[in-house]
Amino acid sequence: MQTIRTQSRALADGTISAVELADQVATQISSANEKLNAVVMMLPELSRRIAHQADERRAAGDSSELLGIPIAIKDDQDMAGLVTGRGSSAFQTPARANSPSIDALLAAGMVPVAKTTLPELAICGFTHSQTFGHTHNPHDGSRTSGGSSGGSAALVGAGAVPVATGSDGAGSIRIPAGCCGTVGFKPTHGLMPASGGWYGMSTQGALTATVADTAMYLDSVGNFSDRLTDAAATAPQPLRVGVTTNPVATGPAEALDPHVAAEIERVAQQLSQLGHRVRPVKVDYGPAARALSVRYLAGIRQQALAAEHPERLEPRTRAIASWGKPMGRRLIDAAVRAGARWGSAVHDLSGVDVLLSPVMAGPAPELAYFGRKTGIGTVMAMNAFYAYTAQWNHAGLPAVALPTPAKSGKLPLAVQLIARAGDDARLMSLAGQLEREWEPVA
Repeated sequence: MQTIRTQSRALADGTISAVELADQVATQISSANEKLNAVVMMLPELSRRIAHQADERRAAGDSSELLGIPIAIKDDQDMAGLVTGRGSSAFQTPARANSPSIDALLAAGMVPVAKTTLPELAICGFTHSQTFGHTHNPHDGSRTSGGSSGGSAALVGAGAVPVATGSDGAGSIRIPAGCCGTVGFKPTHGLMPASGGWYGMSTQGALTATVADTAMYLDSVGNFSDRLTDAAATAPQPLRVGVTTNPVATGPAEALDPHVAAEIERVAQQLSQLGHRVRPVKVDYGPAARALSVRYLAGIRQQALAAEHPERLEPRTRAIASWGKPMGRRLIDAAVRAGARWGSAVHDLSGVDVLLSPVMAGPAPELAYFGRKTGIGTVMAMNAFYAYTAQWNHAGLPAVALPTPAKSGKLPLAVQLIARAGDDARLMSLAGQLEREWEPVA
């Protein structure tokens, strides 16, 4: 497995040039994509030009950690001169400028090699659209890669690229990470450029193979008060960890898969053995937490209204967007305040520093699991299966999906850790501690 760290070492010692590495990764992506359908477009000319610039910077003495590292870009971020498709055919005009997150990763010297798939307007926790079809899970092609950052997660999970961008508005980094066996870290809201969609519920991040890689990327692109790379390599002081498996759902939630339940219990025991104080808690999801639906539906409607060709939007998208019509500004603002209020109190109310929960009710669902549902039926089905993620977007809190060593057949399993706002370094430290226990990182 190639990681950011191993590639950075190879670039630093001259084993490979950035141009050679970009070409190598592009070949790997193209090969993997034959089974995954995770790529919107390859970027051969752009990648070679930027890789050549990275080689020139290194020759001039620049030793930045991410200089020359290839990266895949989720197709929801503007890249100058390219259409930002957002998983749809409803957008046709090339972007005039880069989004701030693209500018930040380019400044770090990273080399975009491909744009990746997502469901239309990043709505769904599975990656399927009428424009691009299904994106397949790298571990089992009959299963979803998750969503909405499903193309990014599939490529990283397949080992085709060490890092890919993701955005997370209701679990869209953590769900595909859980499906594909990658690390998916959602930072505290407001610390990453180009964040803030769905009325502040969405934040930028990345999918990587290791906790250390995620920390390196976030340090280079985000605005964190503590260095996350150092935190990832350092065990935290003993923490109070609350284990919660009660979901937030507007209807009946899917029963927790026995494999997932067993992993939650096993990780809880391991945290206790590492010196943390672990106990079960039941998180209170009152009206303030459930107000997230207002922001989600209103945010989708806002995006749908921005489509250049709204007539090309999928029927499912139009139906879901219509449910956001009654959500006026006063209701939205009240929901935003409710999320912040609940998020600032939830750990203290539970008497813990970190929460341990599932990412979703089971391993990656089959491709057809959500396929026959339309409109609000899709939302309700996702709310039942993915009932452990969106509340932390509403709260603005940092959360990480961490793959565990166990599997359900061929499919990865994962757990989720959630910390207080601004406590990203401590969350990264705990994730790194667990990862080292499970498998030594190169």
